[in-house]
Amino acid sequence: MLALTCPSVELCQRGLDLVHCKCSFSRSYVAGSRWKPLRRRREGVRCRVSSTQNVDAPVMGSASAVEPAVSDSALISVASLLEVVSEDLLKLNNNLKSIIGAENPLLVSAAEQIFGAGGKRLRPALVFLVSRATAQIAGLKELTTQHQRLAEIIEMIHTASLIHDDVIDDSGLRRGKETIHQCYGTRVAVLAGDFMFAQSSWYLANLENLEVIKLISQVIKDFASGEIKQASSLFDCDLTLDDYLLKSYYKTASLIAASTKAAAIFSGAGSSLCEQMYEYGKNLGLSFQVVDDILDFTQSAEQLGKPAGSDLAKGNLTAPVIFALEKEPKLREIIDSEFNEDGSLETAIKIVCECDGIQRAQELAQEKADLAIQNLQCLPTSEYRTALEDMVKYNLERID
Repeated sequence: MLALTCPSVELCQRGLDLVHCKCSFSRSYVAGSRWKPLRRRREGVRCRVSSTQNVDAPVMGSASAVEPAVSDSALISVASLLEVVSEDLLKLNNNLKSIIGAENPLLVSAAEQIFGAGGKRLRPALVFLVSRATAQIAGLKELTTQHQRLAEIIEMIHTASLIHDDVIDDSGLRRGKETIHQCYGTRVAVLAGDFMFAQSSWYLANLENLEVIKLISQVIKDFASGEIKQASSLFDCDLTLDDYLLKSYYKTASLIAASTKAAAIFSGAGSSLCEQMYEYGKNLGLSFQVVDDILDFTQSAEQLGKPAGSDLAKGNLTAPVIFALEKEPKLREIIDSEFNEDGSLETAIKIVCECDGIQRAQELAQEKADLAIQNLQCLPTSEYRTALEDMVKYNLERID
């Protein structure tokens, strides 16, 4: 995987298409007929404050014929979404706790807290879904040990990044529970995150697939790049949408894209299918991040499992804020002051909602979701492809 040290050259090489988000295509996309809301609602979203043979799959249809990712169907539950890989996830859950605590008694209690905090395991679920969808094409009847280990590696990397994020941001809550550093102190939290990064790297090396090793190793570098970019742009009202999407790729989409591509590689899929799985993960990851950033404005602290409006309060400007800044100069003044006056944060949140920041962010999430659905057209129809499509729809439904 190529590094992203020169965005003007390497963004194109890695196929991120981040520079397209403010071009004429994006504007016509938002204004045109391709976008439609998830379900009809009587009122808008409200803001709240508080080694196998390589096989290429046949193309199942052109991208232009793909319908938008959402429809007026019934809401998707997480249980139904993950049902087809429930046994895979059960085995993964059992393995994760033993991996962390087996050689490190100090981390046994922390492991219970880390892996028992209500996470949905969506990232390893994506690994299993792509693995099974692509294994069918290659004629594999069962997943390999490489597929299973990959899912464990991905969840360890993701969890380690969350632990370190919480330390850096001094976050007190994660998924409605106290964070690791709040429960056990910063020292144990940092060690737990470091251990999971190291353990995942060791397991990754033992997979003995150089392409996958490079792919996943780049993700860890991307995490650090994302944190540096975020830390260096706090309260920066000149942050562009391209900057935001690149940071979101580093912090969220890179891991998902690498994991879905790696899953296809271990199934022996051909290069073109593997690239489509990478694009699926990238677009889904970006859509997930945009939705998360919308929810920071529209959900309560109880729903979020952390204080509402926390990103804006810390100076982390996300898509809704960036869109609102284009319309309301007063918002820039408030953010530049770093909310030093009583009630200024609440005023800023109100401006974001009233200046269509939320609506335009929804449209951006929808755009990325539609692209993710298009990326799945290379897969034959199966319950696993359906679940991958439902994952995209589930993400958008979180806004309601």
